[in-house]
Amino acid sequence: MRVLIVLTICVLFCQQKLSAQHQEIGEKPDLWRGTKKVTKDSTALLNYFQAGQFKGHIRSYSSVTQNKGSLTDYFANAVGGGMRYQTASFYNFDAALSGFFIFNVGSSDLAKPDKETGALNRYENQLFDMLNRADKSGIERMEELFIRYSRKKGFISFGRQLINTPFINLQDGRMRPTGIEGLVSEFKIHDKLRIDAAWIWDFSPRGTTDWFSVEKSIGLTSMGLNEDGSRGNYLNNLRSKGVANMGLIYSPTKNHKLQIWDTYIDNILNTTLFQWDGTISLNADLKIKSGIQFIYQQAIRDGGNEDQRKTYVSKDHESLTFGGTIGIQTIRWNYSLNYNRITDKGRYIFPREWGREPFYTFIPRERSEGFGDVHAFVVKAGYTNHEKTFKSMLSVGFVSLPDVKTVALNKYGLPSYVQANIDLRKSFTGFLEGFETQFLVSTKIGMGETYENNRYVINKVDMIHANLIVNYYF
Repeated sequence: MRVLIVLTICVLFCQQKLSAQHQEIGEKPDLWRGTKKVTKDSTALLNYFQAGQFKGHIRSYSSVTQNKGSLTDYFANAVGGGMRYQTASFYNFDAALSGFFIFNVGSSDLAKPDKETGALNRYENQLFDMLNRADKSGIERMEELFIRYSRKKGFISFGRQLINTPFINLQDGRMRPTGIEGLVSEFKIHDKLRIDAAWIWDFSPRGTTDWFSVEKSIGLTSMGLNEDGSRGNYLNNLRSKGVANMGLIYSPTKNHKLQIWDTYIDNILNTTLFQWDGTISLNADLKIKSGIQFIYQQAIRDGGNEDQRKTYVSKDHESLTFGGTIGIQTIRWNYSLNYNRITDKGRYIFPREWGREPFYTFIPRERSEGFGDVHAFVVKAGYTNHEKTFKSMLSVGFVSLPDVKTVALNKYGLPSYVQANIDLRKSFTGFLEGFETQFLVSTKIGMGETYENNRYVINKVDMIHANLIVNYYF
C-alpha cells in the first residue's frame, strides 16, 4: 500500500486540494475541485505543479529456466505498473516521484529448494521480492523521490533516484531496476569534459522492495565462499558510511571518449576504471570501433570487518582486469570481437546488488564478478532495421575459469562455460505506439570439471533460460 498512498498524495498535491463539501446522491462527483485553473503566465507556485508531467509504465515479464536432467526447472510470470510525476522547473528547481507495483500471476514455488542439491532458484525470484520468496501477493515499491537544481552545464539532485554508471547502474533485466539514495551531480567543465560525482548512502537493489544502507545492502544475493573455502558471512556484518562514485568523461572529438571512474566504498573497497573508446569512419556506411579498459581494485582498511571470516574482501585484497574490443559497424549491422582478462592477482569483486559489470565481454544472465584468473572471449553480431523499430543481437562467448575447487579464485563454484544469447527487440508505431517487446534466450554449456556434483551445475551451466518481456509506456 505504500506506493498507492504516496502516489495518491502526489496527485492531490500536484493538482488541487479536495473540497470537504457534502456530495448528494445522484450528483456527478467532482473529486478534483479546488483553486481555479492557473494561467500559463502566472507566477503562482501552483502553476509549476500543474504544468508537470505524468508518465505511466505497464510491464509483463515471463521467465523460464530449464536445468539439466532431474534438476528443478522454474517458471514465473509477473505483471506490474507504475506512475511517475515530475514538476515543471521553478527557478531551476524541479522534483520527481515514482512508484511501481508488481503481481505474481503464476509461478513455480520459488521458495522450494532443489531436492538433490538444496539450491534455490536464481533468476525468477528477482522478478518479485527475493528476500521473501514465498510472497505471491501484490508488491509495492517507491523508486524515486528527489529534488534537483539544474543549470545549462549540469545539475545536482538529492534523494532517491536512478543512475547509470559503469559500476553502479540500473541492471534492469528483471521487473524493476536498482535505485540509489544520495546526492548526485553532473557538470560540464567545457564542451569536451564532464564530471560526474555522487555520494550514496542507501540502495534498493533490483528484486527487492525496501531500501538498505550501504553496508546492509551487500550480500542480499548469494555470498559464495571466502578465499579460505568457508561460507561467506558478511551480510549485516560490514561497516561503511557510504559510497563515493566519481567519473571524468573527456571527449576530444565526437568519435573518441576517455572515461576514468573511481568508486570508493568507505571502509571496504576502492575500484578504479580507465576506458578509452574510439571510432574511425571509413565511409558514410562503414566504421571501425575499438576500445580498451583497465580496472584495478584494492581493499580499504580491513575490507569491512576486522574479523576476516565476516569481511567482504580480505584486508590485503587486490585485483586487476583488462580488456579490449574491436568491431565494424554499418547502418544496419555491427560486429565485434571482445576479450577480458582478470589476472590471478585476485578475484574481481563488486556488490552484485548495485549493478552489472562494465566489461566488453558482458553477456546478460552471467557475470565474471567473484572470479580471478579469467579469460573471456565473446563475439557479438547485431542488426537494426531501417526504421530502427527492430533490433537483434547474437552473442557467443567462452569463459575460462579456475577449477570450481580453487575457491580463492572462484567464489561461486562456476565451471568454465560456453554461453550463447539471442536477443530480439521490437518497438511499435501507429496505433500500438508505446508498446515494446523483448525475447531473450540464453544457453550455457559447462566446459569445466564438476566432479559429478550438481551444485556446480544447477542454475549455472547445462541450462536454457528464456524471457519474454512486454512494456507499454504512456
